[in-house]
Amino acid sequence: MEPAFRALADPTRRQILDRLFERDGQTLAELERGFSMTRFGVMKHLRVLEAAGLVVTRKVGREKFHYLNPVPIREIHDRWTSKFAAGASAALLGLRSRLETEPERRTGMDGKPSHVFVVFIRATPDRVWEAITTSDFTLRYYYSSTVESDWAVGSPYVYKIQGQPAIVGEVLEADPPRKLVSTFDARWDEEVAPDPPSQITWEIESAGEGVSKLTVVHEGLVAGTATLHQVVGGGMMFVLSGLKTLLETGEPLTREPEHANA
Repeated sequence: MEPAFRALADPTRRQILDRLFERDGQTLAELERGFSMTRFGVMKHLRVLEAAGLVVTRKVGREKFHYLNPVPIREIHDRWTSKFAAGASAALLGLRSRLETEPERRTGMDGKPSHVFVVFIRATPDRVWEAITTSDFTLRYYYSSTVESDWAVGSPYVYKIQGQPAIVGEVLEADPPRKLVSTFDARWDEEVAPDPPSQITWEIESAGEGVSKLTVVHEGLVAGTATLHQVVGGGMMFVLSGLKTLLETGEPLTREPEHANA
């Protein structure tokens, strides 16, 4: 948590996060506009934000796009500041609130991923894959849901909450324990059921001995839909924070978010 706190302490870095909140997936050239500093200065701030996990990058062709990654802020809230909510930093809680209540403003542009989330977990890739694909784990961090599939390409999968389908889809690509791509059709309530399906990609990389980097890319979410609001507006952040907590501590988070599934 310390790198995230240090990164958020600087007003320029908070401004960079604000700009990515307004329009996610910007290049360095786009981000440096409006700052009275050199490109090198903006790069230095971006490196700090990347080191703290608050900004992640994806390359598409020759372009490198920067994305706001709200997962560390969710982790800070779930693991620490929620216990002291009355005295917690107003700036931190305000940023989290904005991320969770205005996701429709963070839709991507054509030709690049829409929403990117990254979390580092003290667990092997095999363990992370198992946590994503088996009910023994999902019951403890993914809204008490079970998951059913053989995870072969072309096979269906379904997450169920209290025996009712919550997410259904088809496996498009499976390379255990490195990558899982599938369609994503939300069914958990009447608000999301009419929304069109999207696509979700889980990428797992070794990030050192006993540590994995999990990247989740969610594409095709339609602006203004309930699915976008609930998934990006807190649901996916809660899922990833819960997954990390479970694998690292052996215990699930003790509370669920105020809204949203993922």
